[in-house]
Amino acid sequence: MDYQEFLKSKIILNNRSGFEIDTADIHQILFPHQRDIVRWAVAGGRRAIFAAFGLGKSLMQLETLRHIGKREGGKLLIVAPLGVRQEFKRDAGLLDIDLRFIRWTNELDGDGFYITNYESIRDGRLDVNEFLAVTLDEASVLRSYGSKTYQEFLSMFTAVKYRFVATATPSPNRYKELIHYAGFLGIMDTGQALTRFFQRDSTKANNLTLYPHKEQEFWYWVNSWAIFLQRPSDLGYSDAGYTLPKLHVHFHEVQTEMSFRKERNGQMNMFNDAGLSLHDASREKRRSLDDRIEKMTEILGDNPGENFIIWHDQEVERHAIKKTVPGCKEVFGSLDLDEREQRIIDFSDGKFQYLATKPILSGSGCNFQRHCHNAIYLGIGFKFNDFIQSVHRIYRFLQDKECHIHIIYTDTEKRVLQILQEKWRLHEIMVDKMSEIIRKHGLSTLQMTDEMLRSLGCTRVEVEGKNYRAINNDCIEETRRMESDSVGLIHTSIPFSNHYEYSPSFNDFGHNESNDTFFKQMDFLTPELLRVLKPGRVAAIHVKDRIMFGNVTGYGMSCVDPFHVDCVQHYRKHGFIYMGMITVVTDVVRENNQTYRLGWTEQCKDGSKMGVGCPEYILLFRKLATDTSNAYADERVVKDKESYSRSRWQIDAHAFWRSSGDRLLSVDEITKYPIKTIGKMFKKFLADNVYDYEAHVKIGEELDIKGALPSTFMLLDPPSNDPDVWHDVCRMRTLNGNQKQKGLNNHICPLQIDIVDRIITRFSNEGDVVYDPFGGLMTVPYRAVLKHRYGIGCELSPDYFTDGLSYLNQADKAVQMPTLFDCEIASAEDVAA
Repeated sequence: MDYQEFLKSKIILNNRSGFEIDTADIHQILFPHQRDIVRWAVAGGRRAIFAAFGLGKSLMQLETLRHIGKREGGKLLIVAPLGVRQEFKRDAGLLDIDLRFIRWTNELDGDGFYITNYESIRDGRLDVNEFLAVTLDEASVLRSYGSKTYQEFLSMFTAVKYRFVATATPSPNRYKELIHYAGFLGIMDTGQALTRFFQRDSTKANNLTLYPHKEQEFWYWVNSWAIFLQRPSDLGYSDAGYTLPKLHVHFHEVQTEMSFRKERNGQMNMFNDAGLSLHDASREKRRSLDDRIEKMTEILGDNPGENFIIWHDQEVERHAIKKTVPGCKEVFGSLDLDEREQRIIDFSDGKFQYLATKPILSGSGCNFQRHCHNAIYLGIGFKFNDFIQSVHRIYRFLQDKECHIHIIYTDTEKRVLQILQEKWRLHEIMVDKMSEIIRKHGLSTLQMTDEMLRSLGCTRVEVEGKNYRAINNDCIEETRRMESDSVGLIHTSIPFSNHYEYSPSFNDFGHNESNDTFFKQMDFLTPELLRVLKPGRVAAIHVKDRIMFGNVTGYGMSCVDPFHVDCVQHYRKHGFIYMGMITVVTDVVRENNQTYRLGWTEQCKDGSKMGVGCPEYILLFRKLATDTSNAYADERVVKDKESYSRSRWQIDAHAFWRSSGDRLLSVDEITKYPIKTIGKMFKKFLADNVYDYEAHVKIGEELDIKGALPSTFMLLDPPSNDPDVWHDVCRMRTLNGNQKQKGLNNHICPLQIDIVDRIITRFSNEGDVVYDPFGGLMTVPYRAVLKHRYGIGCELSPDYFTDGLSYLNQADKAVQMPTLFDCEIASAEDVAA
């Protein structure tokens, strides 16, 4: 295929894996919006149904499975929270489906419909590989199992042909939940989705922010495999019978006594604040329990004869409720599962007045709206999803009474309340945004494909200065325009496969599904780079290996994708001669803060699963010279021995310098200095003395005892004596520093100025053309101009291109600015004339 065909193939709307059914074949008991969704789900084969409470998710799931069973037979499974099976059995009866509840694999009895709970899957009692189709009902409850279990659970179903998810409240601002659903359905690998749509926090793993320029594409992608339905009218149908009654939210503030409290650090705290941490919140709940129970009793007394569900979070609260309201039935974690489920069923059927339970246990899947329209929250917490799910146990379609939600909180929990209300507000905004896409595009992906095609291509812009040329364009198209044998040095940091995306365009090299597709796009660029490079000259390519996380690989541990090895093979395949690589040392402590893969605690548990930090590499390639008898470049990179001394050459070629005379400072002496000074002194000492590993460890241990060993970066990193291992690169010296000062966008992974300067000086002459096909903020051409070369940079992102132009203009003016010496010469020439 040609390049344009390749770019069009990168559009990633979900492909269908199901089959078509006729609307007339769908059970007539289903409403029109339910029939449309069933057809869409069956056609897709792997779909997510995110429909509001009461819109009939159980019916839609059962009918979807019925058509799959009708066509292919096999065993069909619904996985649901405890207490929900009676809802499915009720709806299964309407569809003439025999739905059997099982907990163990040996309970299977031929093809047909089965239902189980999440615990049976989680604990390995039921083998999901026995089933042709599986649907997860209220899958958001998996969050309560913890992140690790959540991820492992979703990866169990890779061999199941048909997979579905149905839940009312996927939290729109919890993007990772949506991504895990996509992984479960087989839509896109979890790691791939993370790198495609999200920027990461360099100081904290899993802190995700959706790229502003990827937001529209992200929601279009999500809506190609998921439907967010809030009401039938979103699909063009009447909302008759689906209009919710009014929801009344009552906030009850309980006053607590002011007290002085001594903290662990010895400081006295005059005011209590439950918003500071989970520990603080738990302590305040215990202190205020009696007052909150009193308020709960008052609310119940004001509503005699009304059924109430009483939500709580702590066991001590449950015991207090039981003591105060003797007729209240409880549901708690250690209660027998059958008894727990029966109590939920009985309350749902109105057989008793009060139910006390936790949102984490009964907040999902249960339908209490038939006999209850009142709820009391004995306190508030930080988990918004558990809260909103529990609200909709009574406030859902088919509820015919106005609902009353009573939230009891203390004056010290005002910040927690504010956070809860803000999350609620954002939740409604995001739900409206997703509904808008459904209303605009319906259940067809054809229109969305057209929308996404608009981000193909780029309008070329070129700006030229005296010493530079900057182009906003696809670098493949641009390099094709350049003259052969015209570039003296190529220096660039290529995109690290699909690790980052730099622009909203499908032309972006970071916008690829895998290493394979990345290098397919590179196959269009690399031959052109070889063509434009002068014979005998160097291409210095900055790369880094990639971390593959255990939940992506299925290994249960992180491993390393040797991306630099793939790059070496790629460039050699296209005719470049590999000359070696320079290693740029990175901070292993900072890396661990970003990935959690090299933790000290995990190392102590089992050192066999620990690797090492990932340095960066400068891969050195050369275009073969015309004359191979001596292999000198057609235009050599020449050094003047007066300016390039023997000493400098020895340091460049084999930097191995030792001296003696200093002694190691004592720890008491060291800790008197600022941390920044300690690191510099340590590096100087190791440069001047024979390295001693045990002494290195001892210094760190002593500093740690005195509280002077940071946990956020590596203070005593070992320096290198090898010229091709650069340990002294300043990680912060990039053009992002200028960007931050100007309040502009930072580049995702900027190239360090130290690296660029050394490469330009070492592998080019003054006056040479230095080219960077992935210009970013134009660091390479910017430094090239300052070093009296001619810089050319190409960048696809208009924002980066615009910012980079400002730096190029600054450099161009700086090198053209006359010096005092220039003025004196000019004056002397005038006098002579």
